[in-house]
Amino acid sequence: MSEALGILEVTGLTPAMVALDTMDKAADIRLLQAESNDFLGLVLKVTGSVDAVQTAIEAGRDAAERMGGKPVGTVLNRPDEGAWSALMSPVEVSPLIQQPVVKNPNYEVLATADKAAPMADNVFALGFIETQGFTAVFEAIDSACKAANVEVIGKEKLGGGYITVVVKGDVAAVKAAIEAGTAKVQGLGKLIAGHVIARPSAAVLSLLPK
Repeated sequence: MSEALGILEVTGLTPAMVALDTMDKAADIRLLQAESNDFLGLVLKVTGSVDAVQTAIEAGRDAAERMGGKPVGTVLNRPDEGAWSALMSPVEVSPLIQQPVVKNPNYEVLATADKAAPMADNVFALGFIETQGFTAVFEAIDSACKAANVEVIGKEKLGGGYITVVVKGDVAAVKAAIEAGTAKVQGLGKLIAGHVIARPSAAVLSLLPK
């Protein structure tokens, strides 16, 4: 294992993904695992040198804080060998929400991706609409798709009614879609976040819903 393990716990999938993108772009770290904390949040585990991990965790915490993600983070310097059985978890699927609650990043898919595909395009963006309540997110995503040429690539649940729909497309289209979608949430549910990540990092792409 590398010198340090960084842990960042964030409320909401969208603030967590924004934090992860920020961390991956701020320092030379690698995502080890993402794990739901069963309390509307996601725990991100990253590794690298002590300096890199500290830089990444600080940057990720700041990004999540700006989005209201209530981040809590720490850096473990050279974790004890005996602690790893608790620090890393086996892949697990929740029977309640029928989705993985422990995810290992799939960097291998990125390494073999077609370089001509939109994933590799430097104008590619991801858009996130996260609500508390299905009605709100369904109305939002329908409006988003009608507003711009974007593709829905997945839906993620965190429990507690938190649902996130993820779209992809060029930056301008995704921005237009997220703006239109989030405007439809009011009165139907609670908007947790609406955000666009331009040129998403490898760590974020490695966690995209299949």
